[in-house]
Amino acid sequence: MNEAKLQDFMGKLVGDMGGAAMMANVILGEELGLYRAMADNQPVSADELAQRTGCNARLVREWLSAQAASGYVEHDNGRFRLPEEQAMALADEDSPVYVAGGAVVLASLYLDKDKIAAAMRGDGALSWGDHHPCLFAGTERFFRPGYRAHLVSSWLPALEGVVSKLEKGALVADVGCGHGASTVVMAQAYPASRFVGFDFHAPSIEQARQRAAAQGLGERVQFERATAQDFPGSGFDLVCFFDCLHDMGDPVGAARRAHAALKPGGSVLLVEPYAKDELDENLNPVGRLFYAASTCICTPNALSQPVKLALGAQAGERRLRDVFEQAGFQSFRRATETPFNLVLEARK
Repeated sequence: MNEAKLQDFMGKLVGDMGGAAMMANVILGEELGLYRAMADNQPVSADELAQRTGCNARLVREWLSAQAASGYVEHDNGRFRLPEEQAMALADEDSPVYVAGGAVVLASLYLDKDKIAAAMRGDGALSWGDHHPCLFAGTERFFRPGYRAHLVSSWLPALEGVVSKLEKGALVADVGCGHGASTVVMAQAYPASRFVGFDFHAPSIEQARQRAAAQGLGERVQFERATAQDFPGSGFDLVCFFDCLHDMGDPVGAARRAHAALKPGGSVLLVEPYAKDELDENLNPVGRLFYAASTCICTPNALSQPVKLALGAQAGERRLRDVFEQAGFQSFRRATETPFNLVLEARK
C-alpha cells in the first residue's frame, strides 16, 4: 500500500464530504435570504445578519463560519463580507451564473436515497414524478439562468434561419418543458410567434401555466401534458429539447415524432449537458456532476419508460447524432456550446 496515495485520497474524500455538507448550507442560505441580505458587498456581523433575516444569531454565526471556511465569504475580526463575484452565484437570481436556487436538486438525491437504492437493487427504474418535489423546482432554477443568458442571445442565432422565422411569426414546440422556463424566455423575446410546451409530468405543466399567466403571455403560450413520443400537433417551425432528451427511455421515438411534427425545412434545437464521446474525456468536474446526477435521476427515469435506451447525462455528440440519424434527420451539427451545454441543430 502506498501511504502517500492513501493520505492524498483521504484528503480528497474529506474535501468532498465538506462540499456535500456545504451544499446543505447553501440551500439554507438561499432559502432564508442570508446571501441576499449580504449582497451589498459590505461587512456584517452575525448578529446584524440575524437581525436582517429574522434568524437565530447563534446559528447564523455557525453558518457564516462554514461559509468563511469554504471561501464563500470573507472574514475579518468578527465581520463577514460576501464579495460581488460570489454574490453573482449565490444571491443574484438574474445573474447568468446563479446556482444557489438550483442547489436544492442535490437535496432530492438524499431525500430519495431509499428509492434510488431500491432501483439499483432492482430493474433500475425510478420515474421523474416519483422523486421529492424539490427536484422539480430545483431543476428549473438550475437551468433557468443559462436559458436567460444564452437562449436568445446565442443559441437561437446559431441555428440556420430560425431567428428570422421567430421574428416574423413561427410555431414552436418545447418538448419536455418542465416548469416552462425556456418556453417563457422565448415567448418574451419573440412576440409574433406561438409556443406550445409539452411535458408528461402533470404538476410541472400546471406550474408552467402559472408562470406564463404571471408573465401575461396570454394564448400565445400554451402548455399540454403529453409524452415526447406522442405530443400533438404539426407544422412546427422549431422543436426544442432542453436538457431532457437523455432522460427519455425512447429518445429515438422522441426525435422521430419531432421529425414528423416539423414543417419542411424545420429545425430541432437540442440542448444537452456538455460531454465528449468517451468516458476518459469526461473525467473532470463537469462530468463528475453530471454522472452523479445521472445515476440518481436521469438514467433511472429512462429505465422507467418503454424502450429503456438510457443515454445518460453524458451521452456525447456522437451518440446524440446517431439518435437523430435513426429518426430520419439528414442534417445534424453542433451549433454552439457552453462549458455546461452542447447546443445541437437537426434539420429535415
